[in-house]
Amino acid sequence: MKFTYLLFFTIIFFPNYSFSCDCKPIDRENMVEIGLKYEIVFYGEVIKVDSIKRVYTFRIIELFKGKYNSQFITQKYSGNCSHIPSLKQLWIVYGYFNDDKTIEVSSCSPSTGFKPYGTNSVPPPPDIAVSQKKDDQIKTLTFYAWDLKFENRNLQDWIYQLEKLRIYKKSRKEISDQEKTETKLETYGRYIIISLIVNIVLLLSLIFIFLKKKNFAK
Repeated sequence: MKFTYLLFFTIIFFPNYSFSCDCKPIDRENMVEIGLKYEIVFYGEVIKVDSIKRVYTFRIIELFKGKYNSQFITQKYSGNCSHIPSLKQLWIVYGYFNDDKTIEVSSCSPSTGFKPYGTNSVPPPPDIAVSQKKDDQIKTLTFYAWDLKFENRNLQDWIYQLEKLRIYKKSRKEISDQEKTETKLETYGRYIIISLIVNIVLLLSLIFIFLKKKNFAK
């Protein structure tokens, strides 16, 4: 059982790391800033996985950036630099639009699932010292501790991004509301100025007519 656990991690995680795209590490504090450079940013859920065609469908729960009217959006795998969201779970996605309205999600983006499994962004398993190789129990516990540490870090990153994206969305809404208010005030100000001009013209016309009648009466 212990050997099976070890073999599972070695086979699943290590190849994904070996053939993944060479990406620069992103600090947690810079994830959202870098992610917002992409065309579309959303929080959603993987609802369909086609592992043969390598097509993945997301249900958009909350859109933070980009214009997209449908609740569902499709990602197409386009090479080693594409994310592989092979598990149906929650995701924060930063992507580019393709010409056919599907999206490209690079593994170099800070896009991440609620759990790290089912992606191609899992780091390699820890190195086991030669002396430990004779002890399956120590080896298993080492992998288990590494697994928990990585899952915890991924969860912290995920929550941190979601909170910052919601702050960003709120700030954009406030700016939009402020711009709308300023536009309304500008429009209202123009109406007042036009109304004053019209009233002045009417007043001058009345004065002119009054003076003309007075002179005519003389």
